Amino acid sequence: LGDTAIKTRIVDSGPEVVEALFTKSADLAYLGPAPFVIGYVKSKSDDIKILAGATSGGASFVIQKDSTISTAADLDRKKIAAPFIGNTQDVSLRHYLEQNNLKSLEKGGTVTIYNIANPEIYTLFAKGDIDAAWVPEPTATMLVEQLGGKRLFKEEDTWPDKKFVSVLLVGRTEFLEKHPDLAAKWIDAHTNTVNWIKENPDKTESIFIDFYKKHTGKKLSKDIVHGAFSNIMITSDPIPNSISMFAERANELGYLGRSGYNLDHIYYNRNETKAISWQN
Repeated sequence: LGDTAIKTRIVDSGPEVVEALFTKSADLAYLGPAPFVIGYVKSKSDDIKILAGATSGGASFVIQKDSTISTAADLDRKKIAAPFIGNTQDVSLRHYLEQNNLKSLEKGGTVTIYNIANPEIYTLFAKGDIDAAWVPEPTATMLVEQLGGKRLFKEEDTWPDKKFVSVLLVGRTEFLEKHPDLAAKWIDAHTNTVNWIKENPDKTESIFIDFYKKHTGKKLSKDIVHGAFSNIMITSDPIPNSISMFAERANELGYLGRSGYNLDHIYYNRNETKAISWQN
């Protein structure tokens, strides 16, 4: 981006990222589709836009090593963890339960859902205080490789064509309109980075190991990081049909309010009359 100064910050959850965008403490961000859609619809102001996708897949349903869970019906009266309410894995878990005639305790059902941060999920799983977790990478692989958990299924196995967007590049509409040149440069840099990651998997994994240690104080093994990345597809395609489905699911769960929703202007159009060409 030339001489443009960039300030970065990491927050704990997708809903927090959306809040940062609305309070103008962030101009561009990476987050999951569910919190973005929920924020977009609830704002009713067209203040945020999708610029591109970043990843597809990368979430799994993991059960304890000695668990007898084998089907959705076995989740009756079980304790399951997922990241924060309104996060992508939370929406996916609750949708999966309702599709299989199960509900959370707060909705009059029999399944206990803990909406907590991934490190806390790891701790509860290690103690045996939860039966299962619907979590993103690398937490999913950590539960399997470090704690002996069993990966019952990967989330993409529950989606049409086994593809869904799991991380988006998004931005504030005001910023995008005031600085279209910077937005274009970021999108181009993002696309180049996506291509570089796909062409340099070993270097990417090494960079991630250093990044994770810097921000958590813990070092992941090469095997865990390699396993985590093998479950993620790097792509700039936002997979629009999956965004529409996340909106439908969030709406069915009551996350979008009662006035309906409209996604007609959810995508940023850098050339106004020509759509962005997303690359796989």
